[in-house]
Amino acid sequence: MKPTSLQDFYKHTLSGSPDDIPAQSGHFNVFRVKDLNRLKPADAAMFYNRKSFFKIALLVGSTKVKYADTTIDVEENGLLFADPGVPYQYIDQDLQDGGYFCIFTADFLFNKKSEILPDALPIFKTDHYPVFNISFEQKKELSIIFEKICSEINGDYAYRYDLIRAYVAELIHYGQKLIPNVSRNELRNAPQRIAEKFFDLLEQQFSINSPADRVQVRTPKEYAEKLCVHVNYLNKNLKEITGKSTSELLGERTAREGKILLKHSDWSIAQIAFCLGFDEVSHFSKFFKKHSGLTPLSFRQI
Repeated sequence: MKPTSLQDFYKHTLSGSPDDIPAQSGHFNVFRVKDLNRLKPADAAMFYNRKSFFKIALLVGSTKVKYADTTIDVEENGLLFADPGVPYQYIDQDLQDGGYFCIFTADFLFNKKSEILPDALPIFKTDHYPVFNISFEQKKELSIIFEKICSEINGDYAYRYDLIRAYVAELIHYGQKLIPNVSRNELRNAPQRIAEKFFDLLEQQFSINSPADRVQVRTPKEYAEKLCVHVNYLNKNLKEITGKSTSELLGERTAREGKILLKHSDWSIAQIAFCLGFDEVSHFSKFFKKHSGLTPLSFRQI
């Protein structure tokens, strides 16, 4: 499950990378699906894995999106947000040429000219699946924003990448408005800040790309120490925000990663158990059955 790098992406699609982005501005590119389809090989397909970049995609037509440990049906039109921490793949069933997508690195949005941190935005959090079915009118509105980006990236305006950042921010806010119960006040209180730091640290543990990678922080006490708070304080705040204890959240995320690795890697169960921090396969099997109702082997076979 090696992540797709930017170099891999351009090699796979035969598309060109912009060469005029200032070095300090990170990486950004945008594509009309119809233009990309003319370039990429006929047998090119998206792999189910993590990518080393963020992506926002307007999907036109029906498809299935494999995102983390679930599959989401896009019936007519969809809007997808993906970050480097989550494996995903959308499978072309009846996708049409009217779609768009853009890819960018975190430092494109967060630099001396902008203070948008993608990882801190609700749309790129892991407590939901940011793939939305949208209406025809919403598709038209989003197409207009993407066309503005396409126009600017090919222009000669000296500050075009600053303008593009504003359009990308508009796409992000458009998506966040589709998430229930996202409010500015919610993001400002102390429990929410603790929860955000916890989930950021949690996701850092699951950058598992080879059988040699291993979760380093496992227990509620270890997370509390990393966050410089008492374990009871961490548990109280997480319970207030999520309704779940620290142990429950850790168990759910570990089980979710286990499902991903069992289904989408050829690693042995012993290797997966090691990656997830288990010293004994039997302990992992007991844990996994508790959370999924199946043994790892049974889950892999379904």
